[in-house]
Amino acid sequence: MISFRPNEDEESFVDVARGLAKEKIRPVAREIEHNGKVNQKLIQEIRELGLLSLEFTENWEDLELPLISQVQIWQALAYGDLDTVQGLSDAGDAASFIRLIPDHPVLQSFKKTIVEDGAAVSFLDLEHQLFSNLNVSNEGTEYLLNGTTEPVRSAKFADYVLIGARDSGGESVLLWLDKQEYPWTAEEGDYRLGLLASGLAKMTFQNVRVSQSHVLAKGEEAEKLIKAGRTRIRILQAAKEVGLMEAALDYATEYTAGRKAFGKEIAKFQGVSFRVAEMAMETRAANHLVWEAALKADEEDESADGYSLRALYRAHRSLRFVTDSAVQLLGGHGYVQEYPVEKWMRDAQAQVALYGREKQMLTKRGEQLIKGVKEAAMS
Repeated sequence: MISFRPNEDEESFVDVARGLAKEKIRPVAREIEHNGKVNQKLIQEIRELGLLSLEFTENWEDLELPLISQVQIWQALAYGDLDTVQGLSDAGDAASFIRLIPDHPVLQSFKKTIVEDGAAVSFLDLEHQLFSNLNVSNEGTEYLLNGTTEPVRSAKFADYVLIGARDSGGESVLLWLDKQEYPWTAEEGDYRLGLLASGLAKMTFQNVRVSQSHVLAKGEEAEKLIKAGRTRIRILQAAKEVGLMEAALDYATEYTAGRKAFGKEIAKFQGVSFRVAEMAMETRAANHLVWEAALKADEEDESADGYSLRALYRAHRSLRFVTDSAVQLLGGHGYVQEYPVEKWMRDAQAQVALYGREKQMLTKRGEQLIKGVKEAAMS
């Protein structure tokens, strides 16, 4: 039987993260959204607690926490405000790749900048950017980049970019670019939905030539790294979504329990109590799938990729339901900025758009299951 009971160290980290979420993050969430970025004082405070380098390994002078511990910490932080968490200036999704190849020569010159100075890194997964026209052409001794991406997290203030792509010859490649050496432009656009502090922007590359010295991996090695990195990213993002679900569920529950209509608490009306119960079940189901996927990834189980697809797909679906339900349960107040649920609903929609493609996830997971059945039948 799988046990999801956290150990003492995990509980300590989570308690710190949850306290930070309630006392420091949520009170300034509206201000952060209005400013379009997280203030440096808060970022520095979170960095000093070691919460921005959870993926980094011991030889990067960090904790190298297992994924099951990380998901609990990010879940606790996102309980404060998902937008703020997504706007933290750090290695972002690229941290999962640094975790996999910490000793790679290309990364060593950037280690101090990323860990100590908090440089921002953006990750471009071009295979999943269906509407991107960024082309990566293999020209033998270098790669030529031309085109514009879809909106990407942290692109607005990124110092580095990690690109996972298939080149013009169909070969997988993983590139690491420093903006000072390989400049690109960030097109902010008009993103009014949510995650307004997360640095969303399109990235445009015009005849950018990348030398082989900035290639982290290519061919089969790159394909394996990209798959493993995606697995970890899906799980971590799904964990953040569960944190937002928990926030919306708690807020809606407290609100309905404290308001009266026709002489009794709103929460006692059947329609309301049923909806709250459904929200709780969706949140708990998504939570268990995320934690199970994290354990599989920590065990380096071959099925971890499939578990991560399932976890993120369910988290997306549950997140939309829970945040939308919270708005509905508050009635007219649900759309008033004095209450956080309307912001959480917008952030949820933006999060799903950023890490979505649910149809893709279902298709890929279905292909994995069918392939597994066929292989089992042939053995």
